[in-house]
Amino acid sequence: MSNQRLNVLVYTGTGATVESVKHCLWSLRRLLSPNYAVIPISSDAVLKEPWTSTCALFVMPGGADLGYCRMLNGEGNRRISQYVNKGGAYLGLCAGGYYGCSRCEFEDGKPGMAVVGDRELGFFPGTCRGLAYPGFVYHSEVGARASEVKVNKESLLSAGGIVPDVFRTYYNGGGVFVDALKFKDRGVEVLAEYTEKVSVDSGEGQAAVVYRRVGDGHVILTSPHPEFAAVNLGKGEENPDYPAIRAALGADDKPRVDFMKACLTKLGLKINQDSSSVPSLSRLHLSSLRSGDLSDTLQSLKGDITTENGEQLIKGENDTFLIEQDGSWGLSNIKAALPSVVQKAVDAVASFQTETEHSATEEETTAEEDKIVDYDSITKRIVIHSTSQPESKETPYFNHAAFFANLDHYNTAIKNRASTFGRTLLYGEVVTSTNTLLEKNPTLLSSLPTGLTATATTQLAGRGRGTNIWVSPPGSLMFSTVLRHPLSLSTTAPVVFVQYILALAIVSGIHSYDTGYARLPVRLKWPNDIYALDAAKLDGKRGAPTEPLSDRDRGLYSKIGGILISTSYTPSTPAYSLVCGAGVNVANAAPTTSLNQLAAYYGLPPFQLEKLLASILAQFEVLYTRFCAQGWEALRGRYESVWLHAGQVVTLDADVQSGERYVSGAGYTQPERCRVRGISGDWGLLVVEEVVGEEGRERPTGKTWELQADGNSFDFFKGLLKRKV
Repeated sequence: MSNQRLNVLVYTGTGATVESVKHCLWSLRRLLSPNYAVIPISSDAVLKEPWTSTCALFVMPGGADLGYCRMLNGEGNRRISQYVNKGGAYLGLCAGGYYGCSRCEFEDGKPGMAVVGDRELGFFPGTCRGLAYPGFVYHSEVGARASEVKVNKESLLSAGGIVPDVFRTYYNGGGVFVDALKFKDRGVEVLAEYTEKVSVDSGEGQAAVVYRRVGDGHVILTSPHPEFAAVNLGKGEENPDYPAIRAALGADDKPRVDFMKACLTKLGLKINQDSSSVPSLSRLHLSSLRSGDLSDTLQSLKGDITTENGEQLIKGENDTFLIEQDGSWGLSNIKAALPSVVQKAVDAVASFQTETEHSATEEETTAEEDKIVDYDSITKRIVIHSTSQPESKETPYFNHAAFFANLDHYNTAIKNRASTFGRTLLYGEVVTSTNTLLEKNPTLLSSLPTGLTATATTQLAGRGRGTNIWVSPPGSLMFSTVLRHPLSLSTTAPVVFVQYILALAIVSGIHSYDTGYARLPVRLKWPNDIYALDAAKLDGKRGAPTEPLSDRDRGLYSKIGGILISTSYTPSTPAYSLVCGAGVNVANAAPTTSLNQLAAYYGLPPFQLEKLLASILAQFEVLYTRFCAQGWEALRGRYESVWLHAGQVVTLDADVQSGERYVSGAGYTQPERCRVRGISGDWGLLVVEEVVGEEGRERPTGKTWELQADGNSFDFFKGLLKRKV
């Protein structure tokens, strides 16, 4: 596996406030995408999942640190501290800042408000004392202010970029790092100080933001909220000064952003220096392989359509869709129809701001373009192309004619008589998430045909396991396909295997893309992640690792794709309704590697997204059809031939029989070592066999386990299976 740390994890467990998390995610995604995936992490995940090996930055947002203590004292803080000391980075914002100190003293002696006591992390070796400025009330803007801070440019300029002298930042209830200047000999640097006198004894200086090197890692703790942008603040009616506060913060937004960039760079992260805009949600285009194929779909949709003010709507459970017929809208109407809100984010999507994506003049959008958008509340428009496929001027970044022609070609070549998957296509240049649009709107989903595939050029809220959400920039192949899996196949072809079939289809689609592509080293990490050899790690050496892979060979692979299957049950069919979603890095190198980099390394032309999607869908349908007819055993060998784990020896870090977590001195005295044997034929569980003996000469004992996939707890590349309990 790649040694790159690509996840920025924002704590969302007990103690964190919704507003703080929202502002934190928004700012970090804007500054760090597409180089990192900025995703939430729960307290349970902090305690139980092996997040540390892939985490570039752990962020503790604002809130109430007593809640953090309740959830993380002991094991959680031990893991965070160990992560930082071994080279990780920690960013603590307001409550997350004083939580990272050795001690906090807030409102000492004030009943109902006092928060006083030692803290376990101790990244700042002294005390954070507050309130720096009076008036704080929980869940209120009464005590909010625009606090001016003076920046220690010398400490930040070494990291590169622009560093402001002073700027105003949002403050609401933070403290001051007492005597921070006196801890210089212990590695503490003051990055910013309050300019206005604070209301508590701050010792020497008035430190608002501090940095410290901890072990091999980096820590920045803040008292105010530099991640809060003025445009995202509410009205704050309870504070009569709030309009002036927002105006002051808005005027200093650029130096605020520059300061955030400098801090993140000092923590060792790669910053997106360009502040480009993400386009608004675009139209969705519903089309088909041949004219007339949409007849049945349109008939099914009629029952879901309501008419309001002359407009045809489908009101789904999560989204509302406005139906348009192709050719019925002119350019002026298109401009007037799109939402005016444009969210700034990653530079990779700047080139996709086409003329039809702007609904207002530059002057009209300036005040709103940074604002956090509730995409669920925006009406999505579906253009139904009932008589022809979309023209290139309507979808300039996706060639429908090329996709459907290649789909027909691949289906003919592999004798796929059904030719259903991808025959109906729902495409949007900029969407929230292809999976969400289908899965979260069962009313719409029930009217869509089996095999319908949704795809997009850019996703603004891509879905992953659990609550993982990220921006998926152009260059990724993102799609979701609708399946109806008969309940009658539950015994012979259990639905759990569909994730494996889609993963295998992606690898097969890559290898059968064209002549020469079969030799590309693309493999599967159980249960359903796609990995490719990272050419950057080969130092110019040609050739792919041979089967079976050594631990060193596995270390040359990086993740390029993942799968998310959403399942619901439809009693009237009876069948499972599946939305089979996938994302693959094709042309976008960040945040890991891409297929095009690998193709170039092997002297092959770059992949075309339309052609690759067609190849994958044709393979998916053939494999799925065979699975339904013959069961998993017919595909097991093919799946295991392209996975990363053949013969791999791993360690079990839990008592999988009793369900107790492994703790030294309790349960096992030593964790179990096992060799990966394969996948069970009934429920698709991972089969491992206990081995003993020295490394390289392990011998089996005959004891086996079958383990269930539980997200990221299977850290194969650390040689560890950590059971979630």
